[in-house]
Amino acid sequence: MSMSTAERSEYRERSENRPLWTEEAADRRRLPDPVRTAAVRAVLVVALTLILAMTAFLCALAGSWLAFPMVIAGVVSTVVATWGVLDVWVTRQVWLQRHGVVSAPSSTARAMRREHRRSRRHARSAERSRGRISGRGRTGQLSHP
Repeated sequence: MSMSTAERSEYRERSENRPLWTEEAADRRRLPDPVRTAAVRAVLVVALTLILAMTAFLCALAGSWLAFPMVIAGVVSTVVATWGVLDVWVTRQVWLQRHGVVSAPSSTARAMRREHRRSRRHARSAERSRGRISGRGRTGQLSHP
């Protein structure tokens, strides 16, 4: 089943005008650079650890002299892989603390703060006016307030 010349030219024309890829909005935000670097490092170390564990297992099954050194390397690699995963977590926490999410207070919290401010302002002005009224009738005062 071959295409005719008209079909070929139409196909070629459609494929030439079509973009190579289309941009799509990301579902999640991209990880920050330090966190992404730590995550890539952790994935590589974990992959190497899995390869070492499989090699140690196969060497032990085969009865090879490499089994013992591979088991030791697997244990050390497991410790390093654990450190790598913890490094991702710690790096993410540090990044969030330094550049973290800027949270805006909810409208109810803002309204409550505004009401507290208004009541404090009112209490201060009442205190000031009470102080001015009671201070006017004093005797023995040398100068005016």
